[in-house]
Parts: sequence; structure tokens; C-alpha cells
Amino acid sequence: MALVYKLPLSSSLYSANTKQFNPINPKTILCSLHFNTTASSSSSSPFSEKHSLERYQRDQWIYNNLQKNQPEPVCVAALDEDSIRRNDIALQLPELKKLLQVLREKREEKCGEGKGGKCGPGNVYLVGMGPGDPELLTLKAMRVIQEADLLLYDRLVSNDVLDLVGLNARLLYVGKTAGYHSRTQEEIHELLLSFAEAGANVVRLKGGDPLVFGRGGEEMDFLQQKGIQVKVIPGITAASGIAAELGIPLTHRGVANSVRFYTGHSRKGGTDPLFVAENDADPDSTLVVYMGLSTLPTLALKLMCHGLPLNTPAAAIERGTTPQQRYVFAELKDLADKTALAKLVSPTLIIIGKVVSLSPFWPHSKEAPCLTETSHAF
Repeated sequence: MALVYKLPLSSSLYSANTKQFNPINPKTILCSLHFNTTASSSSSSPFSEKHSLERYQRDQWIYNNLQKNQPEPVCVAALDEDSIRRNDIALQLPELKKLLQVLREKREEKCGEGKGGKCGPGNVYLVGMGPGDPELLTLKAMRVIQEADLLLYDRLVSNDVLDLVGLNARLLYVGKTAGYHSRTQEEIHELLLSFAEAGANVVRLKGGDPLVFGRGGEEMDFLQQKGIQVKVIPGITAASGIAAELGIPLTHRGVANSVRFYTGHSRKGGTDPLFVAENDADPDSTLVVYMGLSTLPTLALKLMCHGLPLNTPAAAIERGTTPQQRYVFAELKDLADKTALAKLVSPTLIIIGKVVSLSPFWPHSKEAPCLTETSHAF
């Protein structure tokens, strides 16, 4: 079984300079993080922040072995991110192996009740969970998450959505944030494969839509090459859900005849976005930028240099569709400064284009374009 048995050797749990890695109780990690100002804000987040108490409580089954054999921890000095990551994986291995064995035995028992033929692998579902509001889930997504054996979930699957998961399912956090990946993409691939091979119904939960900047295509390609059936259940992508929440039509007759989705990620964590070509500065198109908070100043500058008007309406929306949603509306030339002043944090979606002025939240409503043709269908 791919990951669960190969992981101690393939994921650097044991470094060349260390003969043994001694796991640390996750409560100790939380204790040390109590003094970390970046961690203290996670309790107010609607999402599964990397070291939040909610995340460890939700995944507590994976630490059962440790909780039975170790006393309550005391506070220790803060650990570096790599040590926490390696520690987490080491702690999880015993319970992952146990679950894998239980699922294999369950499958063999079911096969024995049949005609004696060899049982095939389980299914993997790539499920989009929308931008955060649980009422935006599809009926199919609800059914699948309530019937799953194991769910691997990302950071941007909201806590409210995770509360809807079936009582018998096991949850495992595999989220990524800038500078910290609880699991590498390759490790996520191997986890999905290991449990699918054991006959489990495995669900990969992703914020938004799994095939829109969600790396779902990579996971689907890997598993299909291994002979695993993959079913994709779409979700409402952040662009659609958040724009609707704020009354921003992504296209509008006479205002915007197209919409473009971009990633704001930069190479190697820099401040320069990957895209921004001259044809991106199209005043008749709507630009929606995912994961673009850190590159926003450079993004805005490049768009204006390529000819997009400085007064183009724009918005930055933090944690859209959740109770913690915050937003900034401004002209493009002012958006980066006003977003920084508001101290917006990730995840923040950026929408740029004349359609933003159609929102009832646009502060310069008198400048909104004429809506004389709104009653006409496309």
C-alpha cells in the first residue's frame, strides 16, 4: 500500500543527521503556538488553519495512539514549521496503518460473501465544497461526504462545511499555506492511492471547485494512471460565489463581454504575479484573481502600465461568503493601498473591471455604467 508503508522512508521523516525522530504531542504544539501572534488569529477564521485547535480536535482520531501512551504536555519553545510537519506525519502513521488494515479486512469480508471473485479498488471522489457557505453545497456533495470512509480536506474547506461530514468518517487535514505544506502534493497522491487500493470510499475535499486552481486535474491524472476510478463533483468556485454575494455580475451586456480567471501566485514566493500580459488589460473584460493578495501591488501596477484605466473599479474580498467576510472597494490605482490599510488576510479574491461598479456596495454608485439593456437576455 503506497504511502502508509513507504512514507517513513520517502517523506524525510528521518533525516540523514538524525537516527530517530521523537514525536511530540500535538497539544504541546498548540501550547507553543499560544505565544505566536500569527497563530492567535486562527480561532476567528472560518477555515481550517494549519495549527488551529479546531483542526486538531477534528483530526483527534489520528493521534489516538499518542494520547493513550503519553502524559499531558507542558509548554515548550516554539517549533519550526518543518519540525511540526515531520512531527505530524510521524504521529499519524500508526493510526493510518490501523485504519488501512481495517478497511482491507472490511473489503475482504464483503468479497467473501460474494462469488469469491477478486475485489477491485474503491472510488476516489474529488469534491468541490464551494467558497465557504455550507448552503452553497450541491446535493451530490452532501451525499458523498456523508458516505465516505476517509476525507482528506484542504485548508479552504470551511469549518461549517466540515460539520456536515458523516459521523463514521475519518477526517485528515492535508492543507497548504504559504511556507507550510502539511503534506506535499506527492504525499497526497499516495494517500489517495493507498486507501483506494484498500477498497475505501475516499473523498478529497477542496474549497471552491476541484478543477479551478485546485490541482484536482493532477490528482485525477495520477490516480487514473494507477487504475483508480475518479469521480469529480463540481463546486461553486470562489469567483462565482463571492461575486454573487456582493452583487457583482461577472459579465454584463455592454459592460463586460468576457471574464478571465487568473492565479496571483508568484514564482518562489515573490511579489511578481505569473501572468499580466498586455492583452490582460482589457477594459471590456472582468479579471478575477485567486490567491493574489501578496502580488496585488505589482499586479495593479502592471495592468495600469499596460493601459487599464487607473479608475477601473475593483474589489478585494477576504473570506467571501462566510460570516467573517470583509471587503474593500476602490479604484484600481488605490486598491493595493486600501487593502493593506484594511489588513485583509488570505484567502482574498480580487475582482477588477467595470462590472464591480454595478455592485450595491460600490461607493461611487453615481459613476456606475448605464444599465439600459439589463432586461435583455444574452
